[in-house]
Amino acid sequence: MLMNLAVLHPGNPVFPNPNNALKDPDGLLAVGGNLDANTLISAYRHGIFPWYEDGEPILWWSPVERCIIRPETLYISSRLRRLLKQQRYTVTSDQAFASVISACAEPRGIEGTWITTDMINAYTELYRRGHAHSIEVWEADRLVGGIYGVHVGRVFCGESMFSKVSNGSKIAIAHLLQWMGNQGMTMLDCQIVNPHLVSLGAQTLPRQAFLDHLKAGTNQHLPWNFSHSSADPW
Repeated sequence: MLMNLAVLHPGNPVFPNPNNALKDPDGLLAVGGNLDANTLISAYRHGIFPWYEDGEPILWWSPVERCIIRPETLYISSRLRRLLKQQRYTVTSDQAFASVISACAEPRGIEGTWITTDMINAYTELYRRGHAHSIEVWEADRLVGGIYGVHVGRVFCGESMFSKVSNGSKIAIAHLLQWMGNQGMTMLDCQIVNPHLVSLGAQTLPRQAFLDHLKAGTNQHLPWNFSHSSADPW
């Protein structure tokens, strides 16, 4: 029932305890508030993310099971490994944030998109402030894959990814997680599990375990200095 759903003040939203989220639909915690940068930063630091469609009020979520990938448990299939070894693609970070989020916002098949204009503007502001980042995969000068999300301490909260070529998003995730491991970052938050993520070694954590891990690393400042080496690490 939605009668217990928290309604956030549009000008001064205060998030409730994520453990108060509904069981049905799983993880729905609050409605309303705003997408200001400070609001989003507060949400991510508490394991909460916005997810809603155009025409709906802002909905905030914290599912009971959190999908994550750890750098050390990343699974690279033989096919993906061969592709990575070919070094056919160049991987960068924060070189085309606007293009990555726009590509992620493109409708896929009969489905629409939850990445509305307001969401694009909100995460672009987080990017300007140094909290949101993108990973880009290039074939020559063509952007063919990528992922964007929010950096919180030792965790990168992935928001969306896209591919213009086979395995384009997997290449981005593989390079991201390899770099994260080298930097001492511990977890890629994928929010909700799906077969694509499972194929990369994704697993689920109970909400409280995820929140405890997130809290433990929130105040640890790790600089975002992503670099792509031309050496073969695979």
